[in-house]
Amino acid sequence: MENEEDPVKKQQIVDARARNISHNVRCLECGSQSIEESQADIAVLLRKLIRDEIRSGKSDKDIYKKLEDEYGETILYAPKFDWQTAALWLSPVLIAGAAGGIWAYGRHRQRTNVHLLALNLTRGIPLTPKEKEAMLEILTPPPPQGILPSSPWWTRWLPK
Repeated sequence: MENEEDPVKKQQIVDARARNISHNVRCLECGSQSIEESQADIAVLLRKLIRDEIRSGKSDKDIYKKLEDEYGETILYAPKFDWQTAALWLSPVLIAGAAGGIWAYGRHRQRTNVHLLALNLTRGIPLTPKEKEAMLEILTPPPPQGILPSSPWWTRWLPK
């Protein structure tokens, strides 16, 4: 009984490995599907090639390497990190960093307005309401013409 189950288990292992590899390989004809999902002729041939390679004892890494050598790096869904793909991999980090820097700069500028600094300097010094009002009138910058300071930069060019 064990001899009958042994080939069945081996076949199940081969099928599981083949499906795993096939999910990570792009169909050359479809482009948006893996070869596991695609019914194109090239996908059927590649699935057969993968199963044959597994049966011949090759590792998953060797199979990926062979596919990449024969069909190019675009066949794999997860390209390697190298100098050519660095911009692709790092662009989300760079964009998030730039957005964070712009936000931090805006917060810094918001906190360093002259009238706020003057108010902070006079804390603890008793001012009459009239003196406080005069100081705010002198130090508060005039509002921008027609545009709120919190509006996006591109609204400057919109018609009023």
